[in-house]
Order: sequence, then C-alpha cells, then structure tokens
Amino acid sequence: MTTAHILILLATGVGVGFASGLLGVGGAFITVPVTYWVIVDMGISPDMAIKIAFGTNLLAILPTAISGALGHNRRGAVRWKVALGLGLCGLAGALLGATLAVHLPGEALRVGFGAVVLAVALWMGLDTTLNLTKERGEQKESLFPLALCGFPIGMITGLTGIGGGILAVPLLALAFGFPMHLAVGTSTAMIIFTSLGGVIGYIVNGVGISALPYSVGYVSLPIWLCLAATSVPMAQLGAKASHALSAKRLRYVFIAIMVYVGMRMLGVVL
Repeated sequence: MTTAHILILLATGVGVGFASGLLGVGGAFITVPVTYWVIVDMGISPDMAIKIAFGTNLLAILPTAISGALGHNRRGAVRWKVALGLGLCGLAGALLGATLAVHLPGEALRVGFGAVVLAVALWMGLDTTLNLTKERGEQKESLFPLALCGFPIGMITGLTGIGGGILAVPLLALAFGFPMHLAVGTSTAMIIFTSLGGVIGYIVNGVGISALPYSVGYVSLPIWLCLAATSVPMAQLGAKASHALSAKRLRYVFIAIMVYVGMRMLGVVL
C-alpha cells in the first residue's frame, strides 16, 4: 500500500465518519467504491477486491456507528427498542448475506451495490407526501414488523457491504413515521449490529484467503485502520451537525451522494 493509498483512505475516513453521524448511514456508499478502487490499484483482481472492500467496510463502520450512536443518544435521538429489534434480526441476515456474497461473481456484487444505492435514492426522491421537517409524534414502534424488516436489511448488508442505514433511514421515515432526525439516530444504532453480522460472515467465510497482507478473511486490517483512524472522531461531528441542519436538507444531501456513487459503481462516468 503506497503513501497515496494511505492518504486517500484517511481522507475517505473523514467523509465516512461525517456521513455516518450526519445521515445515519454506515458510509458504505463512500467507502466501498474508494476501497475497491484502491485495492484494484494494488494489483488485486476485481472479483476479489469487491469482496475485500465489502468486508473491510463493514468492520470500518462498526466503531463509527458506535461513536455516532452515542452522539445521537446524548441528544435523545435514538429509539433503542427499535434499534435492537431491527439490529438483532439484521445481524442474522447480514451473516447469511455475507456467506452468499463470497460465492457470487465480483462483477455481480459491484453492479448489485450500485443498483441498491440508486434504488433507495429513487425511493427517497420520488416520495413527496412525507413532511420531514416537522416532529409529527405519530411514529409506530411495533417490534414484530420492525424485526421482520431487520432480516432483509441485514441480508442486503451482507450482500453489498453496506451498514443498512441507506435502507433503514427511509424505512423508518416513510413507513413507520419517524421524524428524520430520529430515523437517523436510530438507524445509526442499528448499524452496530448489522455491520457486526457482516464482518463475522466475511471473516469466517474467508478463512484461508491470502489476497492481501495482514488480512483476516476478506477483511484488510491496514485498510481498516486507515479508515477507522479518521472516521470515528468525525462521526461525533457529523452527529452534532445533523441536529443543526433541517430535515429537508439532510434528505437532499443523502440523495445527491447516493445517486453519484450508484452511477459510478454501475460504470457510468460522471
């Protein structure tokens, strides 16, 4: 890994940490593409690189999610009952998803990642009926429906290397009536569990893989260290910023970044 690679990863960690705290997402829509391109530039095959990017990203966002969740919790923006319901079922789903992912072609995983990001951005962008700027006080916190949603979110986490926030935030806001700031904080707490399940899956199913030095399964420890070094402190700043911005602005930032990265991963040059 060159000095340029290290600097790119450190800078990416800054963006990932801030995005995690600000938007309630794991930052995978930033980390996965950058990590993938760095690993390919290091001479690893694209098929192997995307799987290492997924596994390493999930480990990177674990401490970031913990840091961000603590920041949101101090501001009363985490519904822990909901986060646990989504997260524990999501952990099981992520473990299964990671197990499936390591047996799929890398090209399919890359395209699938881009498609998921674009689909969620479209979902958020087309919905014009939800007023995200007001505290509506009518959120639904039924654990059984939430738990049912947690498992497929976890499956997608394992299959695409995302923490699940890009799915949980719109789900909580659009389907369960959560105000945006509460959806962001609760999603951040949920990511602790989904990312953990995915990491376990990519480590266990990657035993014996030696694509990169100092790797454990499909998780690269040097790349993880570079990302975590800057992302964890930035998650606190992002959490603070999320409570200073309007919900509508949060939504637009969320959509714009997702569209850009989704198109790039599908091979569209912007």
